[in-house]
Formats: sequence, C-alpha cells, structure tokens
Amino acid sequence: MRKKKDMLWYLLFVLPLTLVFISVVIVPFFMGIGYSFFSWDGMPLNPKIFVGLDNYLKLFSDQRFLTSAGHTLYYTVLAVVIINILGFSFALIVTSKLKLRNLGRTMLFMPYLIGGLILGYIWKFIFSDMLRSVGEMTGLTHIFFNWLTDPDLALVAIVIVSTWQMAGYVMIIYITGIQSIPEDVIEAGKVDGAGFWHLLLHIKLPMIMQSITICLFLTLSMSFKIFDVNFSLTGGGPNNATEMFAMNIYNEIFSLNNYGYGQAKAMIFFLSVAVITLVQVAITKKREVSM
Repeated sequence: MRKKKDMLWYLLFVLPLTLVFISVVIVPFFMGIGYSFFSWDGMPLNPKIFVGLDNYLKLFSDQRFLTSAGHTLYYTVLAVVIINILGFSFALIVTSKLKLRNLGRTMLFMPYLIGGLILGYIWKFIFSDMLRSVGEMTGLTHIFFNWLTDPDLALVAIVIVSTWQMAGYVMIIYITGIQSIPEDVIEAGKVDGAGFWHLLLHIKLPMIMQSITICLFLTLSMSFKIFDVNFSLTGGGPNNATEMFAMNIYNEIFSLNNYGYGQAKAMIFFLSVAVITLVQVAITKKREVSM
C-alpha cells in the first residue's frame, strides 16, 4: 500500500515535467528530422516536396555554410581556451587570502547575469563609436577604429564579449573544485617543498579534473551554439565574415525561407556538437581522480 502511494506521489511530480519535455523538445526534434527531407518554405499553405537526402547532399557544396563552420571552429577554439584559462585564474585569485575576494567574485560573475543580446549591443557601441572616438582623440587610428568593420577583428570582438560573459561563470565551477581539495594534501605538498607551480600542475589541476570536464563541456557546447552575441554585435557581418553555424541556420530558415534545407543544417549542427562534446567528456573523465 505504501509503495503504491509513493508511486502516485512520484508520478504526480514527474509526469507533468515529462509531458512538457516531450512536447517542447522530443516532438519538435523528430519533426525537424522529418522536415529535413522536404523542400518547403515554411508556409503552411504551400506544399512540402519530398527530396530525400538532397538537402543533406547540398550541404557539402554550400560554400556559405562551410565558411560559417570554419568561423565557428575558429571562434570555439579561441573562446574555450581563453575562457577556461581566465576562469581558472580568477578562481585561484578569489580563493586566495585576498581581502576583496568576495567582492571580486561578485563583480566577475555579474556579466553572466546580463543576457547575450544586451551584452552584444553594449559592446557594439564600445567597438564602434567609442574606439573610433579614442582613435580620433589620440591619433592612433590604426589601433582605435571600428573593429566591427574589419573581418578578422570583428571575430576577435565576439571572442572578447563571450569571454567577458562566460569567464565569471566557469570561475564559480573552478572555485568549487579548488575548495574541494583537502587542505592536508596542499599542506603536505608545501612541507615537501613544492612551490606554487608544482602545487598547481601536480596537485591542484589533477584534483579538479571533474570541474575541468564540466567547464570544457559547457564552454564547448555554448561556443558552438552561440547566436545572441553574434546576432547583436555583428549580425554576421561584415559581408558574412562572422556568420556562425547558428546564425547561418537562422538566416537559411527565416531570411531565405528554406525551411527544409535549414532543418537539414540544424541536424548536422546537432550531430557535430553532440559528437565533439561526447568525445571531450570521454577523454577528460578518464583523467579524473576520486578524493
């Protein structure tokens, strides 16, 4: 009787969430797979023409899509490395005996609370009007100019904004890892004569591999999926030089009205992100140590 009552309580809490998850994630996902085999402009009254795998085959000759894939890979490598190095460095600083460490944690985490769209518009003003004004006042117009009009620097600008937003977030995860290291292990290392770098490379880093796994997974997946900062800061310009995967799919579906083709791109995008992040998790989990 008690088991039956527990089961009813379990269903009462789990069933509504399961239904919502199936409705907003599972069903649209499989509908998207289905649409990827059709040529359709997304208008309900217009016919859907079955084209089989043509949408997928077309991807390999779509130069704009392949270019956006290159931009995404370049951005992801830069962003993942810089965000994690800075996040870990911040975590080391605010877990030290610094007097202002609590204020530092708050200030470094705050950019994450601001949405990517708003951040993009704020930094758009900084990279365009503000830098140009500084260049005119100082005469250093070869450094201080509108970065968003330069194809290479515009991509770097997206990396800077993403780093500013995400470094504080991964810092929190690294702080949790650092604080979980037993104090006696650190003390034993110091007694044995280990310096700062020896402690960092041979004790702290191996013992926070769980945090590194989580941070790499989050930054990898978020970097691949970046859309809001890309949309608000550069809009994919200049001349599509900063168009990423997600923005390319958005433009294909909502600007060019190629709904079926855009869905095929989305499926390839999903598979790419899933495979890369799963490989990363598998590699880094092997290096985790239990405490």
